[in-house]
Formats: sequence, structure tokens, C-alpha cells
Amino acid sequence: MTRSDHMRLYTFKDSFQDAFIKNFICVALGIIINYINGVFVYTFCKNAVFYGNSRYILYIHLVTNDMIMLSVAVGLHVATYAVPFMQVSICCFLLLLGNMTAKNAPLNLAGMATERYIAVCKPLHHPQICTVKRAYILICLIWMASTIPVLADVFIIIVLKPLSFFNTNTVCILWDIFDTQQHRDRATVVEIIFMLFVWLTLFYTYFMILHTAKNASTDQVSAKKAQNTILLHGAQLLFSMLSYIAPFIDMYLVPLFPKSRSNILFTTFLLTHILPRLLSPLIYGIRDQQFVKYIKSYFSCKHEHASQVKPQ
Repeated sequence: MTRSDHMRLYTFKDSFQDAFIKNFICVALGIIINYINGVFVYTFCKNAVFYGNSRYILYIHLVTNDMIMLSVAVGLHVATYAVPFMQVSICCFLLLLGNMTAKNAPLNLAGMATERYIAVCKPLHHPQICTVKRAYILICLIWMASTIPVLADVFIIIVLKPLSFFNTNTVCILWDIFDTQQHRDRATVVEIIFMLFVWLTLFYTYFMILHTAKNASTDQVSAKKAQNTILLHGAQLLFSMLSYIAPFIDMYLVPLFPKSRSNILFTTFLLTHILPRLLSPLIYGIRDQQFVKYIKSYFSCKHEHASQVKPQ
């Protein structure tokens, strides 16, 4: 049984109460996580001190990317219940946007790890290499790298299927739309290349920082923080990769526990698509004293302003 078959059963066999509870949990978590991430985006936009630092620019791009990814995932989850059959053209746009943001996240982590490597191992060259302009160029390159496979998927559909296919209705699931062997081959090759590149980048930058930290002239505190940051990037990447193995988890567990099919699929969806989006602010933002200082300042000022408002 394929992931698509599982999702159909998952969607149509839930009672109204179960469907309501699951969608409520997804939407509530989505709002909470996006609010937390939105606080970091707001803090970044309101304080010019962050504008000139490539590290914060890359971080806020990661957070914004996660917000888009989460919104698409939650929206599609609710849509499978509210509008089970969606027009293929609309579904394609949403699936491809989600696919692009999913690929952006690990590439952005690789860019952030490289920036930390340059800051620790080549501190004298860091201001010249990691400029604001180059940070935005890197972000553009990340989006280009994630867009090319998406355009390839659309091109395959145009070549192999009639244009009228885009006007038909279907269950909005990735492998129901991009269901050809060419799509699977393309996806396998691209995912392997992307993951190899990101993991090699993380391993290289971590061990280079570890090696540099042994030098007595190196700022040991900064080196240690950079090592911890890259290790956390690796943990974050592992959680991000859960979305790739989720179909295999479903295909293994569902036959073992057929009566719990709906709950298994819902749990894997939460663990692989929703909760990992909370990692960016928890792993990176809250550890950054600069961000924490301005967030505390923002909330304290907001509280003081509210306390000064006199009741009518």
C-alpha cells in the first residue's frame, strides 16, 4: 500500500470528532510556532543592528522559510479534510512551494555553518568574505537550487501528460501528482546530492573549527560556541530529514497496527512536518544573547505601555 493510499484512508475514515481534534491540534501548533518565529522576524525587522550581520540575515531567512513551509503543510493537511479533491494546478503550486522550502532549509544550514567556520578559522577575512551583499546572493542561490528541481517536475508533467490534466481534481498529495518513474528518479538523485552536500559541509566545518580551537591563539569561547552551533545544525538537519523517511515509517507501522492507521499517520505528520519547525528559534535564536536582549526589551516595553493605559 502506498503513502497515497494511506492518506486516503486516513482522510476519509476519521470521524468528525477525530478529524476536528487533529485539525485543531495542527492549526493550533502552526499558529503557536509561527507566532514564536514571527517574534524573531519582527525583532530583526525592528532593529537595524541586525541588518549589517550576515549571520542574522541567514538565520532570519531560515526562520521565514520555516514559517512558509509550516503554513503550507498545515494548510494542505486541513484541505485534505475540508476540500479532499483540489484542482491540480492549485495543488501543484502548493506542493512545489512546500517542496522548495523543504530543500531551502538544509542548504541554509550549510550556509550558516560555513559562516561560523569563516568567523572562527579565518577571522581576519570574515568581514570581507561574509558581507551583507554576499549573504543575499547566497539566499538567491539557495532559492535557485531549490527551484530548478521543481521546474523539472513541472516540465516532466507537461511532456508526459496533456495540459487538461492541470484542470482536473485530485487528492492533493505529492506522489499523486508527480507519480511517474521520472519524477521518482529525479527526486532520488536530487535528494542524495543535496544531503551529501549539506552533511559534508557540516562535517568539514565542524572538524576544521575543532582543529583550529586547539590553537592557543584562537578565541576558545567563540570556537566552542561555533562547534556547539554546528552540532545543533546537525541535529536540526536530522529532524528535517525525518520528512524523507516518514513514508517508510508509515509503510512499516500501518500494516503492523492497522486499527491505529489514522493515529500513526497523524503522529508521523506532527513529528516530521510540524514540530521540527520549532527548532530554529529554540536551537539558534534563544541561544543568541543579542536576539534575547531585544526580544526582552520589546516585550517589557509592550508590557509597560499596556500598564500605562488608563481604563476608560
